[in-house]
Amino acid sequence: MLAAIDADPRLSAIRAEVAERMAADPDPGHDLEHALRVARWTVRLGEAEAVDPAEAIAAALLHDVVNLPKDHPERATASERSASVARELLPRHDFDRGATERIACAIRDHSFSRGATPTSPLGKALQDADRLEALGALGLCRTLSTGAKMGASYAHATDPFAENRPLDDQRYTVDHFYAKLLALPETMLTSAGRAEARHRAAFLERFLVQLGEELGVEARLTRS
Repeated sequence: MLAAIDADPRLSAIRAEVAERMAADPDPGHDLEHALRVARWTVRLGEAEAVDPAEAIAAALLHDVVNLPKDHPERATASERSASVARELLPRHDFDRGATERIACAIRDHSFSRGATPTSPLGKALQDADRLEALGALGLCRTLSTGAKMGASYAHATDPFAENRPLDDQRYTVDHFYAKLLALPETMLTSAGRAEARHRAAFLERFLVQLGEELGVEARLTRS
């Protein structure tokens, strides 16, 4: 991925600008390394639909260029703001009008918070690639760091798996597994993305089982 970016002056320039913007507000869950991982998977998932690799990388680099905290009242607008930045930057870096619009629309619609379903091959690949980051070992790291940043406890003291209470993932990080993460595989729009998501979700389930063993409470892996 780095070689592909280094070989394309357009992508190198975009990476440098994104890195500078992200350095102003560090967030390990939405940093340049996150964008590069999303780029690798966007390219991979887009191959079956002949998505242009340069467009895939550009979309991934810019998809979180405007990052609002999870509890920000305007969180759902972050992807629209990132798309606006893309429309401003891409023409300056020699992306034509058609490519700019494809990339901007994919960025606008990728966000889970916005609730949109992309229709373009690039949009589907980008959304799936970004959602993969919420699963597996990386997803676990990101979930725990986000919960800590929001001041959440790891789990409810007496009902960690929400057997007899409503989910509240603002207060309890483990609740987020049931509120969102374990359902993500069935939202994937590409077959390769769905397969990888199921593989990574299985890791999260194993984590919950282990957590339950340590707490002395049997973990429930589905929500009724």
